Amino acid sequence: MNLTETDRIKFAIPSKGRLKDPTIELLKKAGFKFRTQGRNLYATCTNYDIVFIFIRADDIPVLVDSGVVDLGITGSDLILERNADVVKILPLGYGQCRLCVAIKESWAPESIKELEGKNIATSFPVLTTDFFKKNNVDVNCIEMNGSVEIMIALNLAHAIVDIVETGDSLRDNNLKVFSDIGVYETTLVAHKSAADDERVQKIKRRIEGVLVASQYSMLEYNIKEKFLKDAEKVTPGFDSPTVSRLDLEDWCAVKVMVRKSDVVQVMDRLEAVGATAIIETEITNCRL
Repeated sequence: MNLTETDRIKFAIPSKGRLKDPTIELLKKAGFKFRTQGRNLYATCTNYDIVFIFIRADDIPVLVDSGVVDLGITGSDLILERNADVVKILPLGYGQCRLCVAIKESWAPESIKELEGKNIATSFPVLTTDFFKKNNVDVNCIEMNGSVEIMIALNLAHAIVDIVETGDSLRDNNLKVFSDIGVYETTLVAHKSAADDERVQKIKRRIEGVLVASQYSMLEYNIKEKFLKDAEKVTPGFDSPTVSRLDLEDWCAVKVMVRKSDVVQVMDRLEAVGATAIIETEITNCRL
């Protein structure tokens, strides 16, 4: 499959589940205009050469691998589970989850070796099999869809391997995490023939701009020129701060990007070196 300028990029996004809403929100913040209505299977982007196709997240890696679609957003766990040969364009920073081995709350095995020969229920047979093989433990992997917690309650499995986000579901079923297998997140992926397409790279940059912006705030403050160097040590900026002269003699106005997680502490330090009128402004998009 080779894209041409007249082709629309076929972009698969989750049709339901925990990844659907944040994915649509991200794409719209990145400037892509499209409508999602009811059970529609696709939506044409009105301001870019894209048709968005709504597909189950666990099917997206296979469709991108096969070239049926050019781009997709899905979980990195699903990419590994499906053995999909795709190009990972960009980690998206949401949908983080852990894949874990879970057992009864009342059971306290000393090592994973005690699961030798046991039944393990999971929706992730590939990752589960690989994990136990790496640990030289031979188990009976039972593949199933939907809720797997019930398998332990019915004494049909000794352990499960499942995605853990908050852990509430495990606690509700009197289960606990015994061992972590991996940590995963939502990822933008492309078919090999589409990865270097100029339009795909522009899509990446647009999304990247939203992701970077979500990590930073813009701080503005006034400071006397004699204290400017001290303030710049507190707020060096991404490359450097933007400094303007005020009408008031010997005073400067500064604009600078600061990580959101550091804003309060930075404001305290700026105030201590003489800054005034310190204002935080949200950044919705940027290119760095």
